[in-house]
Amino acid sequence: MSDQHLSSGNPDIAANLAEIQQNIDKACTAVGRAPSDVTLICVSKNHDADHVRPALVDGRRVFGENRVQEAAGKWPGLRDEFPDIELHLIGPLQTNKLKDAVALFDVIETVDRPKLANALAKHRDTTGECPDLYIQINIGEEPQKAGIAPADADDFIIDCIERLKLPIKGLMCIPPVDEEPASHFALLGKIADRHGLAIRSMGMSGDYEAAIRLGATHIRVGTAIFGSRGY
Repeated sequence: MSDQHLSSGNPDIAANLAEIQQNIDKACTAVGRAPSDVTLICVSKNHDADHVRPALVDGRRVFGENRVQEAAGKWPGLRDEFPDIELHLIGPLQTNKLKDAVALFDVIETVDRPKLANALAKHRDTTGECPDLYIQINIGEEPQKAGIAPADADDFIIDCIERLKLPIKGLMCIPPVDEEPASHFALLGKIADRHGLAIRSMGMSGDYEAAIRLGATHIRVGTAIFGSRGY
């Protein structure tokens, strides 16, 4: 992929999105998939509303944020302008922020431990509110990363679906940065297949094309769209 387009030191977001869409189309064509089967999540963390707005004007509606507090300060106003936004939480969720997260996000991609799963179920039972959920798999078994270890994934997924009756729609992973991601993407796909989960959120700015070739339904791209923080 070529260097992302820049103009006067700022990223040309529309041009970046056009280039990324071309790459998505090519990756899908290479494996016989329809480009419409892949959802681009525009990762807008660390960028303010004015910097995110060009992507909305370009027609993008699915966005990802890492922190509940940052998202709460940014997205209510943008939703007034663009009411059909779908907002994903892609960063860790502490249980003390759960109520705010459920109110703000349409999807929580980071269900990563039994305590959080139980808290989500309790909140749902009390309020009737629960967004769609993805389970985060610590696909590389890295001690510094959140997520369920692959060896524990089957039991955790079954518990969330059968006992807690949570709306688990798919899986999410972040492969180790210093390893070839293909084997990790393939493993996530196998786990998802075992449980009939259609959604696989995997692939970021540096590896989303490989992720698409290995079955990603959602890719999370930030830097390649918006530039680095402090661009």
